[in-house]
Amino acid sequence: MRSITLGKTGITVPQNAFGALPIQRVSVDEAVSLLRNAYDGGMRFFDTARAYSDSEEKVGKAFEGMRSKVFISSKTQATTREKFEQDLDTTLRNLKTDYIDIYQLHCAARCYNSDDEIYNALVEAKRQGKVRHIGITAHKIGVAEEIAESGLYETLQFPFSYLASERDIKLVERCREKDIGFIAMKGLSGGLLTDSKACMAFMSSYNVLPIWGIQKQKELDEWLSFFTNEVTMTDEIRAVIEKDRNELLGDFCRGCGYCMPCTVEITINQCARMSQMIRRAPSQNWLTDYWQQEMLKIDSCVDCGICMTRCPYELDIPSLLKKNLKDYKEILAGKPV
Repeated sequence: MRSITLGKTGITVPQNAFGALPIQRVSVDEAVSLLRNAYDGGMRFFDTARAYSDSEEKVGKAFEGMRSKVFISSKTQATTREKFEQDLDTTLRNLKTDYIDIYQLHCAARCYNSDDEIYNALVEAKRQGKVRHIGITAHKIGVAEEIAESGLYETLQFPFSYLASERDIKLVERCREKDIGFIAMKGLSGGLLTDSKACMAFMSSYNVLPIWGIQKQKELDEWLSFFTNEVTMTDEIRAVIEKDRNELLGDFCRGCGYCMPCTVEITINQCARMSQMIRRAPSQNWLTDYWQQEMLKIDSCVDCGICMTRCPYELDIPSLLKKNLKDYKEILAGKPV
């Protein structure tokens, strides 16, 4: 397993890390078991956030008494010093620690700089020793590029998968040149990519640290298998990647959920990508009575546009929803999947 150093932080870990967003959906015992099994299998980097409900608490319980053996990153969506300090204190308490290896501004709408109180709060937390390294996450490529050029942050977390554009790849290279650690989120593009070997092979071609969102032991086992069966890019894997790129590139929903909640209770982050999901997972999972009722909620869309103002990818969500509903109804009527 290749190791990655996250830029000027000096943090060096295997190129296979744990994204702890999904563990908020499982019990404490299940989450603790997953996290400890991940450590036992070789993972050393664990990413969580204040926004992931009880994820931080589960990470804290899992690694209590062995804090120095793992690297933990967390995030705050605060935009004021007061809220920042509240979040940081809560995170430290949840994680049962007196420091965070990397503390990140979460889903930044712009590159916060020395004129912004939130950036200065981050720097001050590092000076106090509560934070060892400062980072930031973004979803918009323009914002990410500005962050990379600023030189103000030690790490950047940004969506990166084998559906990446040339511009995304240039961002990764620019971070390498600027000695900024690149943390790759959404390596499965919100679940649309299902070939873990292809995903791992792609990541191994770049100087990035992928954090895989893990909720089940079966999922963890897939990622841990690469510690003993290292995967490299092959012609066969390139063919898989090319096929997926041909099918999926364009305006597609990554399922991040930042558009939610919907004013008429549409499950946007699933319904807006139903056409892809129904073709890339066992279709019967998406044709249940439950999902039929969820999809039919799209007919009640009032085109308020609130979801579009929240979407980090600036998608025309109402149009995307209607397009997916039309396809879904045709599938229910007998169109081959």
